[in-house]
Amino acid sequence: MDALKSFIDLFADPRLFFLITLAALVLIVWKREAFVSNRWGWGLMAFLTVFFGFGLTDENFNLIITKPDNVPIVGLIFLLVFFTWFSMRQAVDNDRRAAAGRPSIEKDEEDRVWTWPDLVYTELISMVVCTVILIVWSIGLEAPLEQPANNANTPNPSKAPWYFLGLQEMLVYFDPWLAGVVLPSLIIVGLMAIPYIDKNPKGNGYYTFNERRVEITLFLFGFVVLWSSLIVLGTFLRGPNWNFFGPFEYWDIHKLEALTNVQLSEYIWVRGFGMALPENWFVREIFGILLTIGYIAVLPVALAKKGLTRYYEKLGPARYYVTVLLFLSMLSLPVKMLTRWVFDLKYVVSIPEFFFNI
Repeated sequence: MDALKSFIDLFADPRLFFLITLAALVLIVWKREAFVSNRWGWGLMAFLTVFFGFGLTDENFNLIITKPDNVPIVGLIFLLVFFTWFSMRQAVDNDRRAAAGRPSIEKDEEDRVWTWPDLVYTELISMVVCTVILIVWSIGLEAPLEQPANNANTPNPSKAPWYFLGLQEMLVYFDPWLAGVVLPSLIIVGLMAIPYIDKNPKGNGYYTFNERRVEITLFLFGFVVLWSSLIVLGTFLRGPNWNFFGPFEYWDIHKLEALTNVQLSEYIWVRGFGMALPENWFVREIFGILLTIGYIAVLPVALAKKGLTRYYEKLGPARYYVTVLLFLSMLSLPVKMLTRWVFDLKYVVSIPEFFFNI
C-alpha cells in the first residue's frame, strides 16, 4: 500500500499533473469515438469512486477530502468528468446522425409538452430532491466556521474560496495587477465578446463536434485544463507555505523547498553575456519588452499571414485580432507555469522601479 501511495504522490509534481491533464484532453478529442462508449464513461466514474474510497483509508488524504470546504470539490470532479463525457457523447451521436443524413437528437426530441402538469411536476420533483440533499448535507457536515480572525494565528495554508483558487494559483506566476485585474477582466470581456466574434450558426441549439472542432477544443482547454485543474491543484495538492504535496503525503509545515526566482534579464545578461545587469531599467529589460511586444503585437499579424489565414479571412481584421489576443492571453498562463516549473523563470519583464512586472 505504501508503495502504491508513493507512486501516486509522484504525479503531484505540477509538471506531471499539468501534462497528464493536457494529454487526457488530447486523447478525449482525438479518440472521442471510443471515449463516448459506456465502458469509458462508467469506467471513469468507477475509477474515481475507487480512488476516493481508497483515499478515505489514508489518514492524510482523509483529512483533505473530508474537510467541509473540500467536499464540494470532490463532487465537482465527478460532475466534471460525467458531463464532459456525456456532452461529448451527445456530440458524437449527432455527428454520426448527420453523416447518415438523419436529423439531430434535439430535432427528434423537440415535441412540445404542456407547462402544466409536465414542466411544473418536473420542477417540483427537482426542488424536493435538491432540498433533501441540502438538508442531509447540512446535518452530515458541520459548517466550516472558524474562530474569529486573529493576526497572531493565521491559517497555513491560507486559501481562498474554491471559486477563487484558480486566481490564487495564478498569483504564483503573475504579478497581482495581472492575475487579479487584467486577466480576470479579459475573461469577462472575452465571454461577453463571444456572441459578437463567433457568428457561425452551426452548433447552435444542438450538440456537435465536427462542425465546431476548434471552438470546442479551445473551450475544453480553457475550462478543464486551465481553470478546473487549477482548482483541483489548489485544493488537494497545495499545502502549508503553499508548497506542493502528494495526496497521501503528510502536510509538514516545516517542509522547505528552495525556489529560485530568476528573471529573463538575468538569464540573458548574467548567464548569457556573463556581465552584470545594466543599471538603466530600459536597457536591462529590453529583451523582455521586445519579447512581450512580439507576443501580443507581431505574432497575431504573423499568424494572419501564415497559419490562421483562413480564420483571418472568415472573421475579418477586427474580430480576428480580438480573438487571437484573447487566445494568446489564455495561452500565457500555461506558458508561464511551465517556464516557472522548468526554468525557475519568474518574470519576463521585471521593473521594480515602477512596480511593473510581466
